[in-house]
Amino acid sequence: MMRAHREGALMRKSSPSVMKSRILTAVAIGISMGCLFAFLYPHGFLSFSAAAFRSRRFQILSSDCEPSERLNLLKSGYAAAYEKNKDLQRQVKELTEKVRLAEQGKEHANKQVEALGKQSKAGPLGTVKGLRTNPTVIPDELVNPRLAEILENVAVQRELIVALANRNVKASLEVWFTSIKRVGITNYLVVALDDKIAEFCESNDVPVYKRDPDEGIDTIGRTGGNHAVSGLKFRILREFLQLGYSVLLSDVDIVYLHNPFNYLYRDSDVESMTDGHDNMTAYGFDDVFDEPAMGWARYAHTIRIWVYNSGFFYIRPTIPSIELLDRVASRLANEPRSWDQAVFNEELFFPSHPEYEGLHAARRTMDFYLFMNSKVLFKTVRKDARLIKLKPVIVHLNYHPNKLERMKAVVEFYANGNQDALKAFPDGSEW
Repeated sequence: MMRAHREGALMRKSSPSVMKSRILTAVAIGISMGCLFAFLYPHGFLSFSAAAFRSRRFQILSSDCEPSERLNLLKSGYAAAYEKNKDLQRQVKELTEKVRLAEQGKEHANKQVEALGKQSKAGPLGTVKGLRTNPTVIPDELVNPRLAEILENVAVQRELIVALANRNVKASLEVWFTSIKRVGITNYLVVALDDKIAEFCESNDVPVYKRDPDEGIDTIGRTGGNHAVSGLKFRILREFLQLGYSVLLSDVDIVYLHNPFNYLYRDSDVESMTDGHDNMTAYGFDDVFDEPAMGWARYAHTIRIWVYNSGFFYIRPTIPSIELLDRVASRLANEPRSWDQAVFNEELFFPSHPEYEGLHAARRTMDFYLFMNSKVLFKTVRKDARLIKLKPVIVHLNYHPNKLERMKAVVEFYANGNQDALKAFPDGSEW
């Protein structure tokens, strides 16, 4: 205790000397700093700042006095840089999309390898089934945020009916959406290809989507005929699939009598109605080709099937489905005289062979009595006492040119009960 007291007293006695040494040190540092600044800035620190300020002010005043030619040059340079930036943004967007699709394709392939790569013994006869339902893509709302918002409100269980229309088919479109409303279908959307159709749909409380301007599509959309407009759907539908929605693509020369979503299997990439008119033509048959000159081998067996109708098909958002749309759209763009339905079927059915890789898409043919074309109705069904009692899901007036009159007759017969409504028409067309 005494020792601690003595140490404290000694510290108090030495504190004035410590403080004095600290003051002297600070003074020395101050003098040194002053000498340093005097050496670096002989005319004073403030005079240096003022000179810098005057120099900067002179530069600003000089720039204000530059001729208008330089200003115009700067403006043109800015405009060129702006356009180049837009082009680079577009390229980045395209490359990003390609990378994303490549990643999805890789993921899809990995899933198939995973499913097929599991080695297992084959089961009993008749119990083995291969992989037929492809996984759907990951929805990407960045593709078209405005369309994504519309589909969120219109689609039911991520499914909807989609039709393309311009002013040339206004009358048929009205019969089309009236039949849809009568059945009670709510998940449908018209892609308006001109302003008049957009206004017409809005005035009739019909869900409508008007695309952003695209000269390549808009020109055909405004003035194109049935086949030209029909070819556009393969480009337009791509965004729907990228957003993760299944689409029941519909022409407008169709009358709805039931809700088609209650009759789909959904086990394939593409589920389409057929142009066939009986079991053989709709679902395929063995067609024997006879060449007598071949003697013993005169008979050659071939497989035939009538084409799918590209005006009414259900397509799931899968990689093979999007590849199908891309293939058809590309060929239609590069082969102006080609017919979209022919190209659609060639890409779906042609197998891989040298220098060509076929599309690996699963497909299903719809029941031709439920999803009925007009050849089946007017040539067969209306003349058969048993079949005439069947009420199809839809009737597609694809085989006849006088579409509007026959559409109205179908409504009269099936919806209004007029038993004579179909009798006045010939089996085929009059030319």
